[in-house]
Amino acid sequence: MRAAGRRILALITATVLVVALSACTQRASEWGDGTAVIAGGGSTGVYFDYGSHLAAELTEMLGVRAAVEETDGSVENLLQVGGGEALLGFAQGDAAADAVAGVGVFDEPLPVRTVARLYDEYVHIVVRADSEVEGIPDLAGKTVSLGAESSGVNVIARRVLDAAGVDVASVRNPQLDLQESIRAMEESDIDGFFWVGGLPTPGIQDLASDLPVRLLPVEQEWVNAVNERYSDVYRTADFPAGTYGLTAPAPTMAVPNYLVTAESTPDAVVRDVLRTLFDARSRIAVEVPAAALLNRRQAIFTAPVDLHPGAVEYYRETRR
Repeated sequence: MRAAGRRILALITATVLVVALSACTQRASEWGDGTAVIAGGGSTGVYFDYGSHLAAELTEMLGVRAAVEETDGSVENLLQVGGGEALLGFAQGDAAADAVAGVGVFDEPLPVRTVARLYDEYVHIVVRADSEVEGIPDLAGKTVSLGAESSGVNVIARRVLDAAGVDVASVRNPQLDLQESIRAMEESDIDGFFWVGGLPTPGIQDLASDLPVRLLPVEQEWVNAVNERYSDVYRTADFPAGTYGLTAPAPTMAVPNYLVTAESTPDAVVRDVLRTLFDARSRIAVEVPAAALLNRRQAIFTAPVDLHPGAVEYYRETRR
C-alpha cells in the first residue's frame, strides 16, 4: 500500500507540475517570434528598473522574448511605441496626453493607448545641500539640467519654471539624462537638475548616500498654474521625511505614470501583459518599490488617454 501510495502521490505531483508549467507558458498566438521591446528610460531610473523586471516576468511566464531598452524617457518612449519600434513603454500622463492630441513636442497625434496607470511620479529638483539656491526662482542664471531632450522631464521642467516666473532662457541647460546629471552634480559641474520619477529613484538614492542633497519645493500655486495651462493631470504631493535623507516632508508636484502600447497591438497580447503584470506585482515590488502601488481599481484611470480595448476586456473580466 505504501508503494502504491507513493506512486499515486508521484503521479499527482507530476500532473500538477505539468499543469503549472503549461499555465506559465500559455500565451496568445499573436505574440509572434520577435523580441517584445519595452521602452524603459535611463538605466538609473525607475522606468528601466521596472521594465527590466517586467521583461523578465514576461519571458518566464509566457515564454516570449522580452527585453527593456534604454531611452531618453517619456517622449522617446511614446514615439517608439507609436512608431512600432517598441511593444510597451512607460510615459508620464502629461506627455501621453500631448502625444494623443498631437500638441507640444508631438507634430501629430500618435496612435497610442494605455495599458494601466502604474503609480504617480514626483518632480525632483535636486541641489547640493550646501547650495545657495533656496527655491525655484533662484535657478535663474544657474546651470541646471532640465532633463534629456526627448524626455518627459524636459516637458515638466519647462512648465514648472514658467509657472514659477523663471524664464527658461535664463537657465543654462546642458540637457543631461539622469545618470549624466548625477555625475555632473558629483563633479560640481551643475547647480541642480530636474528629474521626474517614482520613489525612491535608485540613482538619486545612491547620490544622496554619498553627497548630501536638498529638494527644492514646488508650491501649490505653481501646480495650479501648470494644470490651468496644460492637461490638468498634475497634483500636489510631498516627499516623505526620510526620502533621500530629508529631515522633513518637502512639497512637490506629482504626475501619473502609464504603461502604454500601440493602438494596433492585439487585444490578446495586452491581456497577457496585464495578467503577467498583476501576477508578478509582489515579486517585482521586492526590487522596485513603485510596483507595489499598482492597483486594479486605480489602473483604469488614464484620462485623457484611452485604455486599449484589450485592457478594457481584462479589467472587466477581473472586476471584483
